[in-house]
Amino acid sequence: MRSLFAGIALILIALSIWQLEQDRMGLTISPLDGTGTTPASLYLRDGAEAAPVVVIAHGFAGSRQLMEPFALTLAQAGYVVVSFDFEGHGRNPVPMSGDVTSIDGTTRLLMEETGRVARAALAHPRADGRLAYLGHSMASDIVIRQALSEPPGDAVVAVSMFSQAVTAMEPVNLLAISGAWETQLTQESLRVLKLTDPDAELGQTTGDPAKSTGRRAVTAPMVEHVGVLYSQTSLSEARDWLDAVFGRSNAEPVPLRGGWIALLLLSTVALGWPLARSLPRSDAPCPQPGRRGFWLAALVPAIITPLVLAPFELRFLPVLVADYLAVHLAVYGVLSLLFCWRLGLLRGQFPARAFWIAGAVAIFGIAVFGGVLDRYVASFVPHAGRVPVIAGLALGAVPFLLGDAILSAGGRAPLWRGLVLRLAFLGSLALAVALDFEGLFFLVIILPVIVLFFLLFGTMGGWVGRRTGLPAAGGIGLGLVLAWSIGVSFPMFQATF
Repeated sequence: MRSLFAGIALILIALSIWQLEQDRMGLTISPLDGTGTTPASLYLRDGAEAAPVVVIAHGFAGSRQLMEPFALTLAQAGYVVVSFDFEGHGRNPVPMSGDVTSIDGTTRLLMEETGRVARAALAHPRADGRLAYLGHSMASDIVIRQALSEPPGDAVVAVSMFSQAVTAMEPVNLLAISGAWETQLTQESLRVLKLTDPDAELGQTTGDPAKSTGRRAVTAPMVEHVGVLYSQTSLSEARDWLDAVFGRSNAEPVPLRGGWIALLLLSTVALGWPLARSLPRSDAPCPQPGRRGFWLAALVPAIITPLVLAPFELRFLPVLVADYLAVHLAVYGVLSLLFCWRLGLLRGQFPARAFWIAGAVAIFGIAVFGGVLDRYVASFVPHAGRVPVIAGLALGAVPFLLGDAILSAGGRAPLWRGLVLRLAFLGSLALAVALDFEGLFFLVIILPVIVLFFLLFGTMGGWVGRRTGLPAAGGIGLGLVLAWSIGVSFPMFQATF
């Protein structure tokens, strides 16, 4: 059964990778020179003639990989496509800086970086001198403002758009795309469309994109802030809009990568089950606390941690809120482990094999699952500047997930106990944000990452714990994976005072 399951998982992984790689066929993808310290990728269709340049910019906590559905779609359509990592994101070694509340602060710096990339792309021999910008979320405002600067844009595609720079006349040839589940951003798209025609509705085009007077707003059905990047509607609307602006025509189907990526990720997670079943087996019962002890261990750290940390301003890591999160995890984890020690749950949890099993869990999560993420979803390979961040987060993430694994008996405890532990931690972070909303607002953005981590890696940790009878092994390994995941994904930021 284990071999059969592993075989099926490997076949699905291979099928997904083969399908995803087909979207790159006929393209040359290489680094773009002339962008300074900004990592940028150039996408060119083999044998295509000179064409307009499309500069693609990701949103907050994104990277080039996240925007690849648009890059591949437009490159296959014959455009000269460039995608890059903003300062503080992905492989970019330069942290974000400036005043995030001022247009002349961080926004201006990101505009200058976008302009630098655009000039480098326009200097390429395949560029015909025309230029379009495409940006998602945070970058929608950046590309709209940059299109009004130098070099100016002949068209803008703003995905999940919010920007106060849009007027009835500028930018020219604006296409606004939002997901149907992004209610407020959909209303914003409709608002900017009605600036040109008060009677216009979503899905309509005002003006003429061929005459630089076009504007359009559309919604992609059944998707949210990330799913909009993979939607067939988003990809085809963006390509068709640029074709209308530049007098080009493409009728080929757009690459649909979202489903294959989901299958690849789920198959990779599923591969963890037969691998966990190959670990040394133990049928010895894992100690579990009584009901009263469990509730105290689950709730006291969740309440005490944000209250204890509220008076302190924690700034020692060059990543937004990562320093607070590291300390929150550490205090939470230490309190949980104190309860585990008091309840006698730590005995027998740390034989020598627990540490090599933990190492195997970390390698699978970081190298195998992380390798898939880095290739097809988002940047997962850190540059040197992120190593101290990962180390700092590990000092908190390891004790936190160690306590979580032991209190849930490595997945052998009733399901409701695992749910209580995860909800208590999420509630603890929510309480921290409520106590310092301005300083810890960005924790709200990281909550979906933690929820996804619990769903995927928590499942794998349960497989390891139930097989080996060593919850500590899964907890230590997953703590390293969590530290790595947050350390490579959240933007680096150099505060200015």
